[in-house]
Amino acid sequence: MTDSSGSVPADVGDRQAIENLLGRPLSRTWPTGAWAPGSRVKVVRDPDWDGPWQAEFSGTIDAMGAPEPNEHVQALSGELLYWVTFDTPQYDSGGGGPYRKAQIWGRYLRAEPVPET
Repeated sequence: MTDSSGSVPADVGDRQAIENLLGRPLSRTWPTGAWAPGSRVKVVRDPDWDGPWQAEFSGTIDAMGAPEPNEHVQALSGELLYWVTFDTPQYDSGGGGPYRKAQIWGRYLRAEPVPET
């Protein structure tokens, strides 16, 4: 996601862009037990393959869209997909990017303490 929306706030522009790509609105109904918007997380690499990101990094659960069930054939039972805004832009394992936000499988997220200010 890039900031190209001009005077439209990034989150509104991001939401509109993703909803256009998906052909449906993003859910705003937050599932019970899911990480709350604003939660600090660490995005981790998969121990069994070289991905899905080139490095591990920190980010924040984004309220752009509520977590949704992961319907991929390799998803874990009950696994959610979360929108995460990255602290710094990141590259995926295939070299794509840099990305500042992405939808991340729940298995690749770990709780991270809120940084002290």
